[in-house]
Amino acid sequence: MSVSPMLVRLAAEKATGALLRDHGTLYLVDGRVVHAESPAAPGMDVLLTAGGRLPREGWDEAVDRAGAHRAVGRFLVDSGRLRDGELEICHLGAVFDAAFFALSPTSGPTRFRYGVGHWFGTVRPVSAEAVERETLRRRELLDAVWPYASVDTAPVVPRPAVPGQGPGARRRALLAAADGVRTPADLARLLGRPAFHTLLDVRRLAAAGLVETPSDPAPVPSFTPFSPVPPVADPDIALLRRLRDALEAHL
Repeated sequence: MSVSPMLVRLAAEKATGALLRDHGTLYLVDGRVVHAESPAAPGMDVLLTAGGRLPREGWDEAVDRAGAHRAVGRFLVDSGRLRDGELEICHLGAVFDAAFFALSPTSGPTRFRYGVGHWFGTVRPVSAEAVERETLRRRELLDAVWPYASVDTAPVVPRPAVPGQGPGARRRALLAAADGVRTPADLARLLGRPAFHTLLDVRRLAAAGLVETPSDPAPVPSFTPFSPVPPVADPDIALLRRLRDALEAHL
């Protein structure tokens, strides 16, 4: 199963350029993925600066001095701001993160612009096969944890924990930032974390009953003078889903 037949074809052609899709862009050199970006995923700047590894002025200087040469990554290492291993790990994580969203199902057009490169530069090319394989693995993992994708794009709010139910420090920080306004993508940018891992944490918290999406306003019940209809409270949909899953697991 291929998530993008065009990506497979471009890899076979050893094409160089930018693959543009509704939810992001993949950059290829000789058919291998060298960079990816998506509005749904924090970029390298956020991962490095919001994550506390690099001061913002250090990032801005690297872009100003090396962006035109498509060598920002190399500049960060040569100037001593990052070690080679740090850059490679962070960049690979950012590529797989953005590619996951860029390759999400879409009904929009997919285009390829030959010869287009990215200003960050090449760090470690990844095969298209590896990107597709990892994208499919992540989709399956999300569905296995909590198969309701509504929490992926909606604001989330914490729910009270039951006695003895305590998330780890990583998820406590996420819960503290979840305010009913921020979506998982917003939380990822605020915390300087990859968007996929934030989605995974949100789904795990949802499965544990520790977050929910704010309820839509209940519809106003209509009444007639001859057949009054009493208002009925909306059920807790997330709770019903958890109960159903628990029952199915024991059948």
